Amino acid sequence: MNEMIHIKSISQLHSLMELEKPVHPLISVVRHTKDMKLSFGNTRFNSELYFISLKENIKGSFKYGRNAYDFEEGTLIFVAPGQVMASNGNIEPDLGGWSIFFHPNLIQKSHLATTISGYHFFNYDIHEALHLSEKEKGNLTECVLKIEQEINQNIDKHSQELIIHNLESILKYGLRYYDRQFATRTNQSKDYISKFENFLKHYFATHQQDELGIPTVYTCGKAMNMSGKYLSDLLKAETGKTLLEHIHLFILEKAKTALLNSSLSISEIAYSLGFGYPQHFSKLFKTKTGLSPSEYRNYN
Repeated sequence: MNEMIHIKSISQLHSLMELEKPVHPLISVVRHTKDMKLSFGNTRFNSELYFISLKENIKGSFKYGRNAYDFEEGTLIFVAPGQVMASNGNIEPDLGGWSIFFHPNLIQKSHLATTISGYHFFNYDIHEALHLSEKEKGNLTECVLKIEQEINQNIDKHSQELIIHNLESILKYGLRYYDRQFATRTNQSKDYISKFENFLKHYFATHQQDELGIPTVYTCGKAMNMSGKYLSDLLKAETGKTLLEHIHLFILEKAKTALLNSSLSISEIAYSLGFGYPQHFSKLFKTKTGLSPSEYRNYN
């Protein structure tokens, strides 16, 4: 088993990368240089920090989640706390990019603490990274410069608010640029939607729900060789509905068919669709249709 290093703080991270001590205990902006230590053999890392990194002029691969990723110019990656990462030991210094590292405590008392979970790209797989144009890189770099300025000047009562404001701007730009990336890959997205629909049909046709229950976001993503969050956002961008909404709509159509064309009881239909408890099925059905399963059966 490869060695696992648990990174708990900004100062520990700086020490590992052989950088100068950080100016701020909870956030750091690192300009990538040839002096950075990036090669750690086959060591794996588990971090309590958020990472946002722009990769440019770099050769080598990096891995987290299930996949390895070969860097390309203008690649932006987002990594959430708890992700397991590993390098292959052959990464060359990136002389054109930057990284922001911050601890969750930085945003603990801010609005961002309640909204950051909505930025799903922190949970995308590495091969689902964001590819940026020169203009997009410029917009993000402006925010990075402002964060650097706040970190490096005398800290006052406004510093943390302004740092978080610019962090949030980077994340909002991330949403915009992912929407652009989804839009420019619309033909590929439609292929994924078709494959996802076929996956659902096959899942229920082969009665996998009997053993595994209703397919989860994670299960669907894994079947499509991508993270569940990425698949959900791709579907949302293309169809206006999330992955969970697609799953529920598929189940409801099967439920309606069973209610109108079989003598199975409500409980039997619920179990046949993968629900562990019939009341959960009834609640979902009523929420989506406005009728209970029994009312739907009797009114049609």
